[in-house]
Amino acid sequence: MKITVFGSGYVGLVTGACLAEVGNQVLCMDVDQRKIDQLKQGIIPIYEPGLDEMVKDNVAAGRLSFTTDVKEAVDFGLFQFIAVGTPPDEDGSADLKYVLAVAKSIAEHMSDYKIVVDKSTVPVGTADKVKQAIKDVLSERSQELEFDVVSNPEFLKEGSALDDFMKPDRIIIGTDNPRTAELLKALYAPFNRSRERVITMDIRSAELTKYAANAMLATKISFMNELANLAERLGADIENVRHGIGSDSRIGYSFIYPGCGYGGSCFPKDVKALERTARDYGYQAELLSAVENVNDRQKHRLFEKVSTHYPNGVKGKTFALWGLAFKPNTDDMREAPSRVLLEALIDAGATVRAYDPEAMEEAHRIYGDKAGLVYCAKQADTLSDVDALIIVTEWKQFRSPDFDDLGRLLKDKVIFDGRNMYEPRLVKQFGLQYYAIGR
Repeated sequence: MKITVFGSGYVGLVTGACLAEVGNQVLCMDVDQRKIDQLKQGIIPIYEPGLDEMVKDNVAAGRLSFTTDVKEAVDFGLFQFIAVGTPPDEDGSADLKYVLAVAKSIAEHMSDYKIVVDKSTVPVGTADKVKQAIKDVLSERSQELEFDVVSNPEFLKEGSALDDFMKPDRIIIGTDNPRTAELLKALYAPFNRSRERVITMDIRSAELTKYAANAMLATKISFMNELANLAERLGADIENVRHGIGSDSRIGYSFIYPGCGYGGSCFPKDVKALERTARDYGYQAELLSAVENVNDRQKHRLFEKVSTHYPNGVKGKTFALWGLAFKPNTDDMREAPSRVLLEALIDAGATVRAYDPEAMEEAHRIYGDKAGLVYCAKQADTLSDVDALIIVTEWKQFRSPDFDDLGRLLKDKVIFDGRNMYEPRLVKQFGLQYYAIGR
């Protein structure tokens, strides 16, 4: 099949590469000329394990190509995927200007039947707005062309996006046209071979499903962080509690790890957008507000622990900081807890020696030559002349440090662990003080 993907960011590039991987002809369109030039040269603008190889292989095979030409993109594919950003507006709602701009561009150049697929995370009712935008432009052109708008939300986890796309838990297709549903099922047939993964439904339900999934996962995280904060006060160990409740099949072990808060491009934005949508429809979603508030508060917990340990303040102290990305296997620092901590430490007069396996370039982009921030090329470099260690991202390479070395190098012999990576009794055997979350 011939497929056009508008947007060559995280969702668009993964979608385009994976659809090309199974034999389709895919053209990715983006207005950013520099990004398209880089992609044509095999330079991938984001870090996602395996994505660079998949893109290069499919470009070499002639199945994946890139353009900034809107007309070329619209003419190319029967399927027109919209995978552009929906950043939060000032009131927390999702900003649809890029989505609607693509819809209008499709309408301006289309000359035959198109299936317009909303892949971006969008509020309920967006498909209606996309449909109306296309109708309005076609009317201005005095054209009567058939088209369908479909909601096909993505469920990609950063760090495992290729597996999520190639071996999906479910494929949601929201449409009011049975014929279009069959065409989408044919498109996704290569990803649906071992068992039936396609779930068809009405468009609005499909749009809500995406937000509901992210809000549920965010709720589990915030709930566990509430319990962790309570466990500290009660003298309980949240890790024991986690094992105790996770063994219940109705709860499960996924997304019940306490920590220093969630970040990234999805959960913070989507919880806010769903809460805003509820308000727009006259409903106060109190639980969603609480999930967001708990997470915002949790991002300050590590600095609070540091401040408690240093009652005279951290001015003049130097901290090794392990982890900048909001989670492992990505370079994404959007809404990352590391940013809240790093900025609080520097504002309080401390120096931060930071390292992340993938996010150093992104940190440079965000902070530049910020006073008080030292970028370290290696994990070991962070430990040069430092008072304490703080861990914010649970990268695998942080799991088994040399505690003898840490005890020797950390002047104040203290570790603040925002991801509960170590067993407290083990750390203390090396003469180190250990602060974790809920332990």
